[in-house]
Amino acid sequence: MKNSFDSKSGFLERSGAAGLFLGLLLGGAIASVFFAIVSSGGSGEPGTGGRVLKMAHALDPTHPVHLAMEWMSEDLFERSGGLLEIAVFPSGQLGAESDSIEQVQQGALAMAKTSTATMEQFVPEMALFGLPYLFRDEEHYWNVLRGELGRELLESGVGQGMRGLVYYDSGSRSFYTIDSPILSPEDLRGEKIRVLRSKMAMDMVSQLGGSPTPIPWGELYTALQQGMVDGAENNAPSFYTSRHFEVAKHYSLDEHTRVPDIVLFSEQVWQSLSPVEQRWVRESAEASVPYQRQVWAEQSAEAMEALREAGVEVYAPDKEPFREKVQPLYERFEGTPLGNLVERVRAHP
Repeated sequence: MKNSFDSKSGFLERSGAAGLFLGLLLGGAIASVFFAIVSSGGSGEPGTGGRVLKMAHALDPTHPVHLAMEWMSEDLFERSGGLLEIAVFPSGQLGAESDSIEQVQQGALAMAKTSTATMEQFVPEMALFGLPYLFRDEEHYWNVLRGELGRELLESGVGQGMRGLVYYDSGSRSFYTIDSPILSPEDLRGEKIRVLRSKMAMDMVSQLGGSPTPIPWGELYTALQQGMVDGAENNAPSFYTSRHFEVAKHYSLDEHTRVPDIVLFSEQVWQSLSPVEQRWVRESAEASVPYQRQVWAEQSAEAMEALREAGVEVYAPDKEPFREKVQPLYERFEGTPLGNLVERVRAHP
């Protein structure tokens, strides 16, 4: 897609004096909106004159999440008659997930995709999703996300400068290792396991007996290759598209957590949109979810087949010993706000 807004913003960046003069003429309020527009645009291609919203994530361009974002961009372009478009920057081009969240808070990025685990640093309620074996099954998980509690959590970051639009499927997370499989909690004893930069993820691995090691996603292949960690944990599409299977040949489907991805929107940029533009963005985001879930399901099946073909040994360990081992995590939060959220999840149909 092409959009002439980018060439205009580039011209204004080259013409600082003209931009300042224009801002003085228009007044402080209008200049603030103008800045939000410029800072949220910038694919660098001339086009139709609409507004480009920058969106960042750390995943590979072949990943189902990236494909859904491209779908969302096309839908928004059509829905708005070319007035709005999303420029997607994959593979951590604009920084790690935590960097993207901070840029969203500042209004330098309009949108970002992040794991709810990374969001814990900014919105403590998101730690809920890091609790292992919280959801009874996939149906229960999606019922919670689509229900009142799921909507509350999407809005819980507004005070920190960002609002969640939708959840994307990120499957369930399981351990993959280099030397030997994880078939019981005892197999994790002393193992250095890469985790998301999430206190809950670190607490979980520690409770299971492992040594949690937070490493940015883009640096993990090298960390596995050089033996800085003994393994990691993630879903099948991410394990496959990252090519970590070239180093880690054991995949144990303990399915300890279901940690959704979330599409964030900058509150600063959101407030610069008209009500109609806000509705277009929200509708396009919501419309992208069924597509993302469909592609996710297809690529998950394909990834599992490809992993086996690549020589990865896939295991299905008994989950009950893992569940029993992590129960102290739940006891720790009894009577706390997080514990109350747990009770709401468990009571949810």
